[in-house]
Amino acid sequence: MFSSILVPVDGSEHARKALAVACRLLSPDDGTLYLIHVPEPIAHEALLVWGIGAVALDASQAERQRVGEEVLARAVEAAREQGATRVESRLGEGEPARAILAEAEERGVEAIVMGSRGLGDFQGLVVGSVSHKVAHAAPATVITVH
Repeated sequence: MFSSILVPVDGSEHARKALAVACRLLSPDDGTLYLIHVPEPIAHEALLVWGIGAVALDASQAERQRVGEEVLARAVEAAREQGATRVESRLGEGEPARAILAEAEERGVEAIVMGSRGLGDFQGLVVGSVSHKVAHAAPATVITVH
């Protein structure tokens, strides 16, 4: 069991599964679950698992933040439904891997549980996925969920 876990959520099925795994790994007595969402446009249409539409490439920053806040709210609700009692969430900014790593360091988490793939496109395969970058540079245990 871990007493502090960071879960990056983007609304993808892989992130939903990672959240479920994190809830099972979180210490039920004193564990804190930290959720982060880093808004970024994606190059294709997608319906996120919590029924929220993906943000178009040309969406404004305000629209990305609005959708990101909704993704976080739904993730918090899902975490609580799965038994997490101490849940904190934050909307990050910038490049996702760097934002996740900075959040993990700031919070001093014991583990990061994240989906092996998110909503990214082919570019992630070429320059390296967010999960791959986080796994190689994280200050904590990293568990990727497929």
